[in-house]
Amino acid sequence: MSEGGDEMNSSALAHRASAAAADRRWPQPLIEGFLRFRDNHFPSDDIEYLRLFSEGQKPKFLIVGCCDSRVDPALIFNCAPGELFVVRNVANIVPPNEARIGHHGTTAAIEYGVCNLGVEHIVVLGHEHCGGIQNLLKTRGAGNPDSFIDDWMRLVESARVSVERDYVHATEEVRGRACEQRAILVSLKNLLTFPWIAQRVAERALRIHGWYFDIKQGQLLGYNDATGEFEPL
Repeated sequence: MSEGGDEMNSSALAHRASAAAADRRWPQPLIEGFLRFRDNHFPSDDIEYLRLFSEGQKPKFLIVGCCDSRVDPALIFNCAPGELFVVRNVANIVPPNEARIGHHGTTAAIEYGVCNLGVEHIVVLGHEHCGGIQNLLKTRGAGNPDSFIDDWMRLVESARVSVERDYVHATEEVRGRACEQRAILVSLKNLLTFPWIAQRVAERALRIHGWYFDIKQGQLLGYNDATGEFEPL
């Protein structure tokens, strides 16, 4: 075959490959974001990821955060790769220690962080305008039995009940904020139902914290055991 024919075939193959790639409809903003990430973190003289690869992860902080796209723990705390061990779920809930039936993704992640990585702090990070909490208040404890979300949110039903009792005449926004914060306290209580957490807390090898991110004000609040209030950090 002539040289010109080879060039035409190569061009056609490249065009078909390009068309096939485009047909997959990859989310291009994510690919472009990865390329920027790679340029920033993988230059020839950057050894940070090589160190993380060779030494493994050694985070001191375990964050139980919400899936909400506005509340990324690594961004909020301005942390570098390897500094946080993060588990995220709807409404940043920690289930209680219970029978080993079904699947326990959140519990497994917490166990790995505490028992395998030896984290020194667990932070339950709630936030303002949480969709999961809004759903809990809307259904008033009578959710759809076929809904995964409704079933999950029943884990913090006690927070909703206490808010309904204590905030009878409050606005929807005030009730929502109160329920978001009380749900954090339920999760803190649930953490201590795990013996491998309770023991480490008693030995002061591990500390647990309830924090609340105010999206509108850009403020971080922490629960103070002494005052029983969430206060600015």
